[in-house]
Amino acid sequence: MAVSTEAVRAALANLADPNTGKDYVSTRCVKNIRIDGSDLSLDIELGYPARTQFDEIRRAVIAQLRSIPAIGNISVNVITNIVAHTVQRGLKPLPGVKNIIAVASGKGGVGKSTTAVNLALALAQEGATVGLLDADIYGPSQPQMLGLLGQKPESSDGVSMDPLHAHGLQAMSIGFMIDIDSPMVWRGPMVTQALEQLLKQTNWQDVDYLVVDMPPGTGDTQLTLAQKVPVTGAVIVTTPQDIALIDARKGLKMFEKVGIPILGLVENMSIHICPQCGHEEHLFGRGGGEQMCRDYGTDLLGALPLEMSIRELTDAGQPTVVGAPQSRAAGIYRAIARRLAVKIAERARDMSAKFPSIVVQNT
Repeated sequence: MAVSTEAVRAALANLADPNTGKDYVSTRCVKNIRIDGSDLSLDIELGYPARTQFDEIRRAVIAQLRSIPAIGNISVNVITNIVAHTVQRGLKPLPGVKNIIAVASGKGGVGKSTTAVNLALALAQEGATVGLLDADIYGPSQPQMLGLLGQKPESSDGVSMDPLHAHGLQAMSIGFMIDIDSPMVWRGPMVTQALEQLLKQTNWQDVDYLVVDMPPGTGDTQLTLAQKVPVTGAVIVTTPQDIALIDARKGLKMFEKVGIPILGLVENMSIHICPQCGHEEHLFGRGGGEQMCRDYGTDLLGALPLEMSIRELTDAGQPTVVGAPQSRAAGIYRAIARRLAVKIAERARDMSAKFPSIVVQNT
């Protein structure tokens, strides 16, 4: 008895993707079904990076297909296909960049930059090509966090710049071009011009996700990003503390007003676990991020603990995801990154490249 394509689809229609919660058939992830008698091979194409889960997904799919009567050998290939998604009206994706993710906070001191670099590294570990733009012109911190202090970008044409590389990331920051002790005594227009140049004059190479580490607040830099930069979505970082949540709400509302979707919220410093006795304590309050998500109809992507090792590794240029990849915190960062990528994958695709340019000529 030969295996049929219908039987394969019927079996996989009852198996949910562990990251999306949806079956592989309705989401059109089942590709290239090939049947040879009782033998079967197919591809599972994911719209988000999940390299660390490929084996788990492959085993689950094979186990589900074993329910088909008279099935023989089964070969399942799990792959990722990341595409560009829609941005603000009137803007098109940047050359060499498929999706831009703005990581914002509304106020300083909540661990936004640490979260941004670890999410970027987690996306890269899951198999994506990732860039990191340090948009905090006044207080660039990514050169320190990536272990790139003292290094400068090169230019082959005197106009554009090649990004620096660290831990598999492409990175750009104003901090690569100035002395670490030099203050940026610039007015707003100079800051926004610098941001645009860093973004558009960097030779990003086939980046699936460009993570932008935003400065705190809702001023000129944020408005420039919202109005002139094609952003796929924003992530808000906060702590459970009421004062932090007040500013986080302002940041969220700013993105909503300028038409940038909120992909979710990350609650940082959510809980402290004593390394000596294991006692758990909510130093900055409890449940604030969850309440904010309920108030604004968005998702809590994840909650991170307050741990000394996160700070120590980041200061040393080895953020948690690469400095302690097997740690609990690194696992949380990777889970947040996958949820973030799934949220992007579920958005409408950018189709601007599919349409030809219309030129009106006098004949």
